[in-house]
Amino acid sequence: MQRNETYKIVRFSVASNTILTLGKLVTGIITGSIAIVSEAVHSLIDLIAALIAYFAVRKAAQPADRTHPYGYGKFENISGTIEGLLIFGAAIYIVCHAIEKLVNPEPLETPSVGVAIMLISAVVNFFVSQELFSVAKENESLAAEADAWHLRTDVYTSLGVMAALAIITIAQWFFSAANIYWIDSLAAFIVAIMITKAAWDLVIKSAKDLFDVSLPPNEVAIVENIVESNDDIAGFHAIKTRKAGNKRFVEFHIFVNSQMTVYESHRITGLLKTEIASELNNATVIIHVEPCDNTCAIKNK
Repeated sequence: MQRNETYKIVRFSVASNTILTLGKLVTGIITGSIAIVSEAVHSLIDLIAALIAYFAVRKAAQPADRTHPYGYGKFENISGTIEGLLIFGAAIYIVCHAIEKLVNPEPLETPSVGVAIMLISAVVNFFVSQELFSVAKENESLAAEADAWHLRTDVYTSLGVMAALAIITIAQWFFSAANIYWIDSLAAFIVAIMITKAAWDLVIKSAKDLFDVSLPPNEVAIVENIVESNDDIAGFHAIKTRKAGNKRFVEFHIFVNSQMTVYESHRITGLLKTEIASELNNATVIIHVEPCDNTCAIKNK
């Protein structure tokens, strides 16, 4: 699946979130439900996240140039970090309004309408998030993955709000005098807790590559195994790895026979780069060649 497929699903995410946000906001105002309003805010954040993801995916796909010799991959990391911070802000907003409603509970108007809207939202976002997860995995797109987690969290919170509104609807039918509207605020609190957890995970995952954290141990081990299996190399050291968006960068030094020609050493580094690139997607490999003396007759790191 190519990058243009990522653009298509992210664009669809923008469109679906726009419709769902408007639907939830109107329903929340009509019914007076803080839980539905909180879901509208959540969907608004999802919409902003989808717009950021769309921009980040397009920007990150640009090839390296003179001003950005390592490419634009970190735009995806920045995108995910910003999206996570936006979710934190939404959670604070929801908690403040839920507390206000908890202190001064008010009857809800036609909560059954809210049940229907939440169900539609959950179904739509489930299928869109599934497609986003698939695209994100295939293209190693942090921006698309962040958008997918936004929508998947929305699925769970929508179902939670739907359950709360369903309880209120049934209570209104059979126990009209019962004061159970605090359930609406409780549902809003649960929404806030769930999206805060999602925000934390997203920020941690997205921000770590901004600080040039090394590739996962299993990927570093792949590089080491490839280098160790080459019989023309006496040893290697100083492995450095990092990741920006879906792009990997690997750099290390190898020891070769001091009498080896430049042509032969270049051939060896070419083979190593090809092997590593075949195992690690989107890998840029830089290899430094050093002459081996009597102290590196055997392979070592």
